[in-house]
Amino acid sequence: MLKNKKILIGIGGGIAVYKVAELARMLIKANADVRCIMTGSAREFVTPMTFEALTGNQVHSELFDLTSERQMGHIALARWADAVIIAPATASLLARLAHGIADDLLTTLMQVCTKPMLLAPAMNTSMWESAATQRNMKTLKQRGMHVVGPDKGNLACGEQGAGRLAELHTIYSSLLPLITKQQLHGQRWVINGGPTVESWDSVRILSSRASGKLGAILADLAAIRGANVSFIAGPGTPDTHPKVTRSDIESAEQMLMACEQAATGADVFIGTAAVSDFRFNQPYKEKLKRGGTSSMHIELIVNPDIISHIATMHARPAKVIAFAAESSNHIEYAKAKLQQKHVDAIVANDVSNMSSDKANGWWISNDGKQTIATETKLEFAEQIIKHITEMHI
Repeated sequence: MLKNKKILIGIGGGIAVYKVAELARMLIKANADVRCIMTGSAREFVTPMTFEALTGNQVHSELFDLTSERQMGHIALARWADAVIIAPATASLLARLAHGIADDLLTTLMQVCTKPMLLAPAMNTSMWESAATQRNMKTLKQRGMHVVGPDKGNLACGEQGAGRLAELHTIYSSLLPLITKQQLHGQRWVINGGPTVESWDSVRILSSRASGKLGAILADLAAIRGANVSFIAGPGTPDTHPKVTRSDIESAEQMLMACEQAATGADVFIGTAAVSDFRFNQPYKEKLKRGGTSSMHIELIVNPDIISHIATMHARPAKVIAFAAESSNHIEYAKAKLQQKHVDAIVANDVSNMSSDKANGWWISNDGKQTIATETKLEFAEQIIKHITEMHI
């Protein structure tokens, strides 16, 4: 999602500078174009060469650079960026930004920058909790700046408390909505994903090979695009974006209850979960011993059909999207389910995609069939969201 995005990192002077080098590498790996501005204090901790090697771009640091200023370098950088990250945002930097002091390249640039800005504070706990810093933070938030962190934990000074630079994946996740069109703002989406687990005894279970990757990606993408997302996740489903409201469940019955509660009156419901079709009629509370038996008979009973229930419930979501993972006759089965389950569309794909990073398939609705020819689950999820937003119901 960062492909060809221009990210400017303003680097303050603190021990957390070494973590920002890894952040720059993460952004580069995501195909962003990254440039850095280092304050004089930052250069006391890490040399500019480190960031130049990581980003492949010159590090900017001097306000009175004759060549740059002939081209009004600080204004050019402000216009170049799609978003700005300040990390670590020290107490000194926060104070100067809040009071409009422009005494170096970074603070001067911030005076003219109109692009989204993400502050990642990092400092000693006492400095963070001081009345002055908190006033400055309030001022900067009122101006529309976004803040991530700081986290609590062990600090470099040996103390404990709030002041640690936020985890890099959290900074990364917080950046994404700032550079993504909020086309789903105001909408409420509910998505389920992953397998369900049915207990046989206290040790053994009945489940599926589903990984939950696609459901988690769909939840992330919808949240990043501005939707209020509820994600009902089966065991082993990957972590999701901090903006996603997540409920972790185990059994099909638990998933049904969670989905029904979340989906009432929603704009969109997407059922990607590989729900167990059956559960044990009489599960054992303790571990079942094999003993001397050579065979055993068990009785399975049918689990509720969650997607059909959601599609026919009172205050049904405006759009209900089902998934059909099949090993053959994908389109025929999907078309039959479209009518049987009373859903608005079905995404048909192959069971071989379970637990992998690959995905492709078909979008099937009453308007016809469209092939979704993609390579990765991220691309697949993006196409699904595109189809959903283009639906007219």
